[in-house]
Order: sequence, then structure tokens, then C-alpha cells
Amino acid sequence: MWAALIAVAGYVPVPLTGHDYLELLPVRWQAITASGIRIHHRTYDHDQLAPYRGQPSPVAGRGGRWEIHYNPHDVRQIWIRLPDGHLTEIPWIHRNHVHQPFNDHTWQRIRTLAVHGNHGDADSHEADLADALDQLMRRVHSGHATKAEQALLARSAAVPLPTARHPEDDTGQSADRPAQQNEDDSIDDLDDEDTGPAASTGFGLYDAYEEADKW
Repeated sequence: MWAALIAVAGYVPVPLTGHDYLELLPVRWQAITASGIRIHHRTYDHDQLAPYRGQPSPVAGRGGRWEIHYNPHDVRQIWIRLPDGHLTEIPWIHRNHVHQPFNDHTWQRIRTLAVHGNHGDADSHEADLADALDQLMRRVHSGHATKAEQALLARSAAVPLPTARHPEDDTGQSADRPAQQNEDDSIDDLDDEDTGPAASTGFGLYDAYEEADKW
């Protein structure tokens, strides 16, 4: 019927609202555990989840799991549909440590590299992965990354990335062998005016309502 009416009446463009952008994001179904929502070894949590921890979703036929919307190009936050019907933003617990967008492909690559060194608990392992991702991003955006490391982040980069190092400049570090952390190399040590994100949004976070305003 839509196709038939288009042929008769033509197409009338209607700008999407921020709510529409959130609704159109991909959907998955997840449980709310005592620690929050776990997706691919990332934990998303907020005080707004407190009444629903360990509780089944009111949606029938989903095994008690809750409706989650996510941006595949920036997985630093998700949106959950709570019983009030609205999509509520829930941040990744390490969001303020990783200040640039990244996707699941990058995260899974970091996990693959770190899996052999995972001897701690899940929380410590997740924090180590976040730190490894932070260090990778710093190398890429400072121009000290290899071509493999640069390619890993290129798909989710919000701005053009610096040129990768030439092979003769390579010190042996690559995407297959993360660099050793330097005590002065944490992005959290930079001046707030240069890198510090706003507490509620962070730097470069996907904002559906801001996206809607562009149109």
C-alpha cells in the first residue's frame, strides 16, 4: 500500500526526530543482572537500572530479556526500554576513560590480543581492556600507530586519522602486540580543557537529538 500511494501522491519527506533516530537503531535483547547489562564483556550500568536488576522484562516471548538499542559505530552507551516505554541511555562503566568512538570489531580485536593475559576477575579484565583500547587510540591519534592499528580504528573514527608509521619507523609494536603502558601515557592525565568530556555526554558520543537538529 505504501508503494501504491507513493506512485499516486508522491513522496513527502518528514524530518526524523531524535526519538526516531533512537528507535531506528539496531536492537538486541539482554538481561539486567546485579552488575548491570553485560554485552561482549562490557558492562553498562546506571542507578536507573536499580529497580529492575534481576527482574524479567514485561515483554512476553523474550525469555525475560530487555529491549536494548545500540549504535554499532559507537558502543560506549546503549539505550534500554524501561516499563515507562521510553528509551533510557545507559553508559558503559569505562566510558569516561575511552574518549573516542569505537565499534565491536575494535573491541573484539582488543579482547583477542589480551585473552592470554587474562588471569584476574571479570571486572579487572574489563578495566584492562579499556586501558588497552585507550592506549591504542592514543597511538593512532598521535601518529605513532602501525598501519594495522590505524586500520583497526579507521571504521569508527569521527575525524581523519594521522598517517601510520612507515615500517622502518616501527619499533616492533603492532595491533598483534599492544605497546607497554607508559606511566605518563594515559589520556586521563591530559588537561581537562583539551580532552575532558562533559560528565553526562563525553567527547564525540552519539547524540540522536543533535543528529536530528542537523536536518
